[in-house]
Amino acid sequence: MTVNFPPGFLWGAATAAYQIEGAAQQDGRTPSIWDTFSHTPGKVLGGDTGDVATDHYHRRAEDVRLMADLGLGAYRFSVSWPRVQPGGRGPACQAGLDFYRALVDDLLAHGIRPVLTLYHWDLPQELESAGGWPERGTAHRFADYAHLVAEALGDRVELWTTLNEPWCSAFLGYGSGVHAPGRTDDVAALRAAHHLNLAHGLGAQALRAALPSRAAVSVTLNPGAVRALTDSPPDLDARRRVDALATRIFTGPMLHGEYPADLIADTAGITDWSFVHGGDAAAVHHPLDSLGVNYYAPFLVSGPAPGAAGPPAGEPSPWPGAGGVTFHRPPGKRTAMDWSVDPTGLYDLLTRFAREAPGLPLMVTENGAAYDDKPDGEGAVHDPERIAYLHAHLDAVHRAIGDGVDVCGYFLWSLLDNFEWSYGYSKRFGAVYVDYATQVRTPKSSARWYERVARTGQLPPF
Repeated sequence: MTVNFPPGFLWGAATAAYQIEGAAQQDGRTPSIWDTFSHTPGKVLGGDTGDVATDHYHRRAEDVRLMADLGLGAYRFSVSWPRVQPGGRGPACQAGLDFYRALVDDLLAHGIRPVLTLYHWDLPQELESAGGWPERGTAHRFADYAHLVAEALGDRVELWTTLNEPWCSAFLGYGSGVHAPGRTDDVAALRAAHHLNLAHGLGAQALRAALPSRAAVSVTLNPGAVRALTDSPPDLDARRRVDALATRIFTGPMLHGEYPADLIADTAGITDWSFVHGGDAAAVHHPLDSLGVNYYAPFLVSGPAPGAAGPPAGEPSPWPGAGGVTFHRPPGKRTAMDWSVDPTGLYDLLTRFAREAPGLPLMVTENGAAYDDKPDGEGAVHDPERIAYLHAHLDAVHRAIGDGVDVCGYFLWSLLDNFEWSYGYSKRFGAVYVDYATQVRTPKSSARWYERVARTGQLPPF
């Protein structure tokens, strides 16, 4: 049976600046923490960097035409902070802003709505050298940057996002160290989480002050769909602990104006949370026009279990205060990232936020899968596994809508194969195949399938 999505549902695809732009040292851009990290031996698989990536900086017009050819109604992109404000403070770099002005103009000329994310992990290296996200001042620098970009693009961009996945920035960047800047300090990770929350609140205020009233302000989280292995008290407590760190550390202050009491108690042996100042909660708890939800796979956890997955004792972890939690390998099919394929997790998150924040529209701002895509003898790229993945997750979105959840858009991750962070160029998430040697773009069969869905608003039988 064909499934129909509501009229006006926004069909898009997403990217991030450091993953696609390249031109790392061009037109005044200074290094970000990902430039530094990727150029540090041993940090990124194969020694890959984003110096060239998919060369979107020079192929912008070609890529926008490709989006139009694929029937996209919206494009979610991020602005490179060190490209438009070198060093993370001071005046704007007009050459950098001109790139985004031209991108927005191209999108609008092709009938594609620009959806702008201010921060997708590329902190200017100068700010990291001054302490990075664990330092309070970084949140204030972010607010200045938000105002700068809003003044430049606010007349043409109506959908704005402050942060993308602050959990990754805080806990992979400062806890486990597998993302830039590669620090391994539980206290720094928790401080970073708070200052990212504060940056969101101050940035949202700066956007409101600079943007026309019609503009919408959002934030994108990657909340955890956390399942307990059994209904035993230790396993349920493990789920609670991980949920606090994966989700409620952000939704607590953002949606409800306070940090969860159990999170504070769980981490009391690490920090007294004195970095939270009076007035911070009110600043973070800024009204949102929508909430972005990124989802790929669920977590399956238990209390301590010998032989189960988890970091060896003493190894850096992205879960401060959850040392007794064991992570298990969920059952079922898996992607090339070794992530489980489970669309019920997306349904659970959407219905959860509908209950937790009634009246707040939701957008699925990232969802997709990496597979080992290769061109055939005629140069075509067939990826039936990705089509099956997308179909199942879109069906979960439609089911949530049918149950009364206000989901107003879906953004496939990703438009293009690209630099996949610490995995370098070894993992392909794109609906469009990129030959990195030639930069030739080839839409995969999933891109053409998604085009039909986007143009018709219908999910065909599978």
